[in-house]
Amino acid sequence: MTPTLQTPVAAAKKDPKLANNWKTKPVEALTDAEVLSMPDAEYMNDKQMAYFRHKLVLLKQDMHANAGETTEHLREDTVVVPDPADRATIEEEHALELRTRDRERKLLKKIEQSIARIDAGDYGYCDETGEPIGVGRLLARPTATLSLEAQQRRELKQKMFGD
Repeated sequence: MTPTLQTPVAAAKKDPKLANNWKTKPVEALTDAEVLSMPDAEYMNDKQMAYFRHKLVLLKQDMHANAGETTEHLREDTVVVPDPADRATIEEEHALELRTRDRERKLLKKIEQSIARIDAGDYGYCDETGEPIGVGRLLARPTATLSLEAQQRRELKQKMFGD
């Protein structure tokens, strides 16, 4: 098992005290623990779909805000620094920030695809097998499109045969 797939949320136990809280709470007030405690028979019900949609939209907004901050940082730090070491440090910080934003840009595409899957009613089910991905995995990685087993198979194939 790869360490990237193991998460504390996925390993969490269902709390029976929280099992029915989701019925009366608005989607915005639900917690990860309450969604995780929903019965398996309620997998990807309207509340869960709305909860994950809300979670993805917040993540998307956060990334847009980060992009704006990056633009501001790059504008602020364009002053000419005479010391080559200081200049190199600033350039390395810019490169790191731009790499981070590039990763977020790729994640943003996955977020938009996940929102589209929610709208289509396909969210929460594995692309390869059609089986449920699982609430724990979706809480840890809301953009997941493969079940844990399918993801492990894919990573094993990549390791054995390369990309």
